[in-house]
Amino acid sequence: MTRIRTTHVGSLVRPPELVEILRAREHGEAVDADHHAEVLARSVEDVVARQVDIGIDVVSDGEYGKSDSWSRYIRERLGGFTVAEPAGAVTARSNVPPGTDKRLFGEFYAEYEASQGFVGGGGEWRATSPVHYTGHDAIARDAANLTRAAEKAGAAAAFLPVVAPASAVPRPTLDHYSSEEELLFAVADALNEEYRAVVDAGLEVQVDDAHFAITYDVMNGDLAAYRAWAEVRTEALIRALDGIPPERARYHVCWGSWNAPHVGDVALRDIVDLVLRVPVGTYSLEQANPRHEHEWRVWADVELPAGKVLMPGLVSHATNVVEHPELVAERIVRLAELVGPERVVASSDCGFAQGPLVRRVHPTVQWAKLEALVAGARLASSRL
Repeated sequence: MTRIRTTHVGSLVRPPELVEILRAREHGEAVDADHHAEVLARSVEDVVARQVDIGIDVVSDGEYGKSDSWSRYIRERLGGFTVAEPAGAVTARSNVPPGTDKRLFGEFYAEYEASQGFVGGGGEWRATSPVHYTGHDAIARDAANLTRAAEKAGAAAAFLPVVAPASAVPRPTLDHYSSEEELLFAVADALNEEYRAVVDAGLEVQVDDAHFAITYDVMNGDLAAYRAWAEVRTEALIRALDGIPPERARYHVCWGSWNAPHVGDVALRDIVDLVLRVPVGTYSLEQANPRHEHEWRVWADVELPAGKVLMPGLVSHATNVVEHPELVAERIVRLAELVGPERVVASSDCGFAQGPLVRRVHPTVQWAKLEALVAGARLASSRL
């Protein structure tokens, strides 16, 4: 180790030209495919160059290739499902599932969700025939755009975020399959094709799994029931990662990107054994989130397996306050002193954009936060 490397979780605020195209698609309007492809490739090139310019070591495409959110994009890449969209005009939809947090802060969420701008997608997604992967062209396009941009910008490494089985089908239906486990494993086999395509393109694959932690709140804090639910999802993810070299894979677990109370979140200590069971080389966990920042102490008595790396969030996606580099450095040093500096990669808590049309911070703030991340990593490197 010569210094602390830097990265982020993946999703970045989309540029206005790309947003307009994606907004038109969201509302069912015709979009010129060639124009979309040209804007997308140019936007990826620009965002990768910006990351490299400010000192990010492991860059992403900003998830610009996804036409919906970090998880719902998979609806365009899996066959075997039927979407029963509600009749009538495009309507607003909820982004936060019901649970402890919504029950305790109902007035807040009524106001909050009205301001978020999520539309459409309210129909039920049902597995009505055998699940299979259909996104070969889309993932090939995303991988090619990122690879080309990374090579041009001189990036040290690059990654593409993909969805985990638990987050791909957070509410399984059993029209075709006889059990949730059977459906989840079919989804895992299909997703394995996407994961392999990313790695075969020479990129790192990051598996995003917010629903893995979120569901504890949905289940109103019933830890025993939740653990039983989570065990099956962990096994499905292990299957989805079959054949993926651990050193080329990252696993991102968060407690949902929305900037809200989060008092119903599951404790890291209650799920860390399951997280570490996932066969990847790097684990991405929130550490700047004020509900979870204290959990860096978990690593004082939980052994990080040999050869594994932590990717702690050190700047938050949920506030427009820009963290001071000194604070970033402190967060790095205290964790590095527990697990070793060579096993820490500086990152963000979560994506700065929930999807193409919803951002958590202003784009100028997003870049300032990543600059603070790089500056803090340099300070920590000198101290370690």
